[in-house]
Amino acid sequence: MQVWVCMSSRGSLPMKTGGHHLWGFLLPEAEDTIMEVSSKENTHFFSNNTIMPVDRSSFKSESSASKEKQACCGGIKIFLGALSFVYFAKALSGSYLKSTITQIERRFDIPSSLVGVIDGSFEIGNLLIIILVSYFGAKLHRPRIIGAGCLIMSAGTFLIAMPQFFMGRYRYERFSSTINSTVSLSPCLQDKSQTPLSALEKSQAKINAGCEKEAGSSMWIYVLLGNLLRGIGETPIQPLGIAYIDDYAVEENAALYIGCVQTVAIIGPIFGFLLGSLCAKLYVDIGFVDLDSVTISPKDAQWVGAWWLGYLIAGLISILAGIPFWFLPRHLPRPQGRKDSSTSSEHSRFITEDSKDQGASSWQQAKLAEMAKDFLPSLKNLFGNPVYILYLCASIIQFNSLIGMVTYKPKYIEQQYGQTSSKTNFVIGLINIPAVAFGIFSGGLIMKRFGVGVVGAAKLSLGSSFFGYLLLLSLFAMGCGNSEVAGLTVSYHGAEAVSDHEQALFSECNSGCSCSRNDWDPICGENGVTYVSPCLAGCRASNGTGKNTVFFNCSCVGTFESSQSSSAVVGPCQKGNECPKMFLYFLVISVITSYTLSVGGTPGYILLLRCIKPHLKSFALGIYTLAIRVLAGIPAPVYFGVAIDTACLKWGSKRCGGRGACRLYDSSALRSEHGLFRVTHFFLRGSALASGSSLRNLF
Repeated sequence: MQVWVCMSSRGSLPMKTGGHHLWGFLLPEAEDTIMEVSSKENTHFFSNNTIMPVDRSSFKSESSASKEKQACCGGIKIFLGALSFVYFAKALSGSYLKSTITQIERRFDIPSSLVGVIDGSFEIGNLLIIILVSYFGAKLHRPRIIGAGCLIMSAGTFLIAMPQFFMGRYRYERFSSTINSTVSLSPCLQDKSQTPLSALEKSQAKINAGCEKEAGSSMWIYVLLGNLLRGIGETPIQPLGIAYIDDYAVEENAALYIGCVQTVAIIGPIFGFLLGSLCAKLYVDIGFVDLDSVTISPKDAQWVGAWWLGYLIAGLISILAGIPFWFLPRHLPRPQGRKDSSTSSEHSRFITEDSKDQGASSWQQAKLAEMAKDFLPSLKNLFGNPVYILYLCASIIQFNSLIGMVTYKPKYIEQQYGQTSSKTNFVIGLINIPAVAFGIFSGGLIMKRFGVGVVGAAKLSLGSSFFGYLLLLSLFAMGCGNSEVAGLTVSYHGAEAVSDHEQALFSECNSGCSCSRNDWDPICGENGVTYVSPCLAGCRASNGTGKNTVFFNCSCVGTFESSQSSSAVVGPCQKGNECPKMFLYFLVISVITSYTLSVGGTPGYILLLRCIKPHLKSFALGIYTLAIRVLAGIPAPVYFGVAIDTACLKWGSKRCGGRGACRLYDSSALRSEHGLFRVTHFFLRGSALASGSSLRNLF
């Protein structure tokens, strides 16, 4: 029996969801969170008032439909929770890497430029397979591909930590009296016979034995390879995860679900930096050595925290995050309103199922050939859009500046304000990152509240950049002066001008001592001046061991500005009394700056979406992401690292020869170089945005 049913025309509404990259201002690897959900074509199933016969048996009962809806909603919510956890895991590991930049540099005795190469290897790994994942990922089991990506990501994270277990214990430069607590030695060795022969022989034997193993090894390569694997593993998470949500979520809920994923991703960097703060407090070889024998403190330039411990934790979290995806189905039931829609998912459009005939397969091949044929015209159309090109150039300039600054921000705070790595990471995680998130949210709220158009979005983005960079310049205008280090920043007689740092380390007060200019074993004289080593301070007696060692009869301490005291203690002196106050000012302005710059993020991204034709949006975003990675994510950490290295005043020496990590920076030069980069980037980006906002006739 048949009944005649009158059906009205219905078409699925097109949906385009764009999520601004919440962490583009903080983490280069987080740039892959720029999301663009594929456009849906309007398809009409029936013409208006079409009369057609329908069999009663084709109708499902209300209870059956309700159960199917519940199954669909339950499945997508489980996937949503799992994907949110993955976003948290990858954001945590990425931000933790930023927090350990200084620790890695000191542990492997490498310059900042090489650390920049390690940091940029994540982007290289991502670029290696992003095209393969984007194309073939839609043909396969997407949840399991994401699960496999989590395993690769965790493997890379574990690989980063592995050198700690194979390169031996961490060795730092310290006065030799710690070799034998029963012997009190004179740092100023006028005659080497003063030192017990057995102690020197044992010490030198250990060095020679270690050189044979370490001379031909570069364990930092494993850190680079591990970060490369992290980039490969994270590649499928964003494109496949967001597409899966868009395919199987109710259309009106898709944007909400994507927003939930981004919101959870905010928590990852906060916990990443807090984890970095915790691990930086712990000594690198905790659990392997007696901590009472450690003679350096977290304030020392040679201190290395338990950097490897956080990577083990992050790797474990990545494994746990990937487990649910191995049990999720390849397909979920379609939402009732989209069940028969021809707006099929990207996944189903690429898969040739057994039920499809040869004609459908041939049509797919023709469709792919047509898409390949349209590639060059689409690319030409895209690069012929002046607003898109200007915004792309402005974004490349901006991300070069921000990625470089954020990568080395912990180091900058440590060197400029004399803060420990632990405190620096704590401040960034608890203060700066929430300010960025709130700024992005405020930018979207302003656009919605005042109905800001495309030109208004360009002006808002330009305005926030202008005021944000003015605040940044004020940050670099303030800072602490150089620490007073005899022979490096001040002379032994108190003069500030030091011409030749290598020769200035030697003076009349230590001319009778057999000192090495390569040592870095700082002590703090009672006159408030730091000396590179007890020997260069002319100390002729010591008492105590380890952190409690006190040096006496230091001839250079007594001559500094006619000081009457000639004793010194282990460790460098703290910066001036005004430095803690300047650090508080820095924090306040830094938070305001982060918020101001972030307000323009959402309007700028809306400008990107609105200035191009609808059918080119996905392609335009792909080119945008590729350009940011290649021209900003990879080179910025490297050339910023090179610039930082030029501000080094005292390089460490490797045990087997060669230059190690920097021990002391010129604070003024470091501040000037950072400020110069930001000024240059500001004017270039401002010019591009101003040109874009002036092109009213294109809208």
